[in-house]
Amino acid sequence: MINRNTKKKTRFTDFLSGDYAQDYINQDTPYEEQIEHAAKLIREADCILLGAGAGMSTAAGAEYGGKFFEENFAEFQKLYGKGPYMQDMYYAGFYPFPDQESKWGLWSHLALLAGIDLDVTPLHKTLLDALKGKKLFLLSTNADDQFEKAGLPAEKIFTTQGSYRLIQCRRACHPKTYDAEALFRRMERERVNGKIPTALVPKCPVCGGEMTMNLRVDDFFVEDEAWHTAEERFSRFLSECMDQKTVLLELGVGFNTPTIIRFPFEKLTREHQNISLIRLSRSKAMVPASLGSRAIGINADMARSITDLAEKLRPFPPSSNGF
Repeated sequence: MINRNTKKKTRFTDFLSGDYAQDYINQDTPYEEQIEHAAKLIREADCILLGAGAGMSTAAGAEYGGKFFEENFAEFQKLYGKGPYMQDMYYAGFYPFPDQESKWGLWSHLALLAGIDLDVTPLHKTLLDALKGKKLFLLSTNADDQFEKAGLPAEKIFTTQGSYRLIQCRRACHPKTYDAEALFRRMERERVNGKIPTALVPKCPVCGGEMTMNLRVDDFFVEDEAWHTAEERFSRFLSECMDQKTVLLELGVGFNTPTIIRFPFEKLTREHQNISLIRLSRSKAMVPASLGSRAIGINADMARSITDLAEKLRPFPPSSNGF
């Protein structure tokens, strides 16, 4: 028996992986059989590690471009044109703004719509309800806090890439982030022609320099105390699950940042016979052929896949674990 007091802890940096599979396949197993197989793996699992990417929020109903963007960002399209930046919320954030007033005019608006006020949680709730009774943890690259809004306790969540409600020093002069919701709402009220009043432009309380969103876009991303606490909880969960029957349930993860969830999930499954991988994606659910029956890749509309999987898992057997 493993002595858990002396067992080596798996750190997040050890978990990350850049090793990509050389034998990807799109499985030809019928959809219904895949759902049945996935439900069976989850029922038999002791631990479930969720890995959520942008595809999960999209499947739940989050909108970033198209008509939604044109209706909610018309003010900025009029100012900056409809070129390559002003097509959706992702690219809009990279626009080369002429000044800080303009930058925060857009970013405060974007942070409210893409994260703080976003509420597309029914699909998240459906999934969480189906997993009740399992030892559960979430690793996510999303910054919209949807799983927490859906009821998953914050201590069961590790969002590695930041949050739309937080800001930090642009040069990361100190390891602290700041909740900017109230400031963003004031910016939203007082913005005129795409700009906020100069008095509302945030300044670093330590160095007096510029502030920016706490989103991982460069080497200046601040990993604050809360980030490190979440990383510690993730490491502890992963270490405890290494010798138990564990399912890695991957939700809408593509190849934008595959080294955080996609490749590490494959590596864990490859190295541990007690670990299985369930990969849900609309179009990128190919899995390594070498993983055999321990990997399921379901290429389908994720709202449908999650709903069908949840139906197969009901009624879920009672357990004292909860979330």
